[in-house]
Amino acid sequence: MTTDTTAAPVTADEKQLYDDFAHHGLIPLWTQREDLMPLRPTPKAVPHIWHWGDLYPLAARAGELVPVGRGGERRAIAVSNPGLPGLPYATPTLWAAIQYLGPGEVAPAHRHSQNAFRFVLEGEGVWTVVDGDPVAMRRGDLLLTPGWRFHGHHNPHPRPMAWLDGLDIPLVHAIDAGFFEFGEDGVEERPTPHRSRAERLWGQPGLRPVSATAHDTPDSPLAAYRWEHTDAALTAQLELAAEGHPGVVEPGHAAVRFTNPTTGSDALTTLRTEMHRIAGGQRTAAVRETGSSVWQVFDGTGAITLDGTRRDLARGDLIAAPSWCEVTIEAHSDLDLFRFGDAPVFERLNLARREYA
Repeated sequence: MTTDTTAAPVTADEKQLYDDFAHHGLIPLWTQREDLMPLRPTPKAVPHIWHWGDLYPLAARAGELVPVGRGGERRAIAVSNPGLPGLPYATPTLWAAIQYLGPGEVAPAHRHSQNAFRFVLEGEGVWTVVDGDPVAMRRGDLLLTPGWRFHGHHNPHPRPMAWLDGLDIPLVHAIDAGFFEFGEDGVEERPTPHRSRAERLWGQPGLRPVSATAHDTPDSPLAAYRWEHTDAALTAQLELAAEGHPGVVEPGHAAVRFTNPTTGSDALTTLRTEMHRIAGGQRTAAVRETGSSVWQVFDGTGAITLDGTRRDLARGDLIAAPSWCEVTIEAHSDLDLFRFGDAPVFERLNLARREYA
């Protein structure tokens, strides 16, 4: 409740009125307006960084001590924003975790309402099986699991592997839209093809299979976005800029968005996924926007300033930027960052707003 210290003393009749409001489950707007409709967003989540040097050793220890299998389903360790104590949320709408799978291990199949992706910071050897389609996971790849698709993972190699999981769990939980279903105890397919069936059908640049022209899907049918394509696109943007042609977001800042080839919209309906490259010595403009995002440093070194506080960045670090947090990034070397956020939801609700400082 908002308290006005200059207000006149509450009379006995007024006190009785407020007591009667409470008895009948009522709360008057005039006591709540500043909290319900603030002048600007006032998120409970705070800007925060989790360092890969802390995350990975803990995931490896969990790999030694905690089995993966039916029930718990995944050996995934979620980050918890200090502004949201006790909740496994990076922000009020985004869930981010490090998942670790050891040699020979299998994470059994299941499906859920929540949209999900995997982004691989390093390593290879694990296959994720999405609705029976085995998809290789390699460094720099973005792998999609849209909501309600069965998926499991298996690691046939002698080395462990860890990656970033991102989901819209907090959003789906907040609106009571979550469903979950167990699949088979293992994974239905064990082949290890270089390219998945979805890539073979949808992975040709600018080409759409005629057989699928009448079947637009809200989420992308492409299971994997490979690093070699992402890297080439970012490199080309900076090369074109050096030649005096348009293509970059701002000087020294290249970026791509992962999209649905059937519609051109975001690859997942509730999550925006992007890759950014900032040339060494460059600094981005300070920007704030509604909606929250999580960044992961893929390669390079630099620093990020969040609401005026500067923090150094190293490979693998995870950064939470809450709604209306002012963000500036500077690159010491060429700096590659993966970013995901809730922008599609805010845009569909006409709540998206951006401001440059």
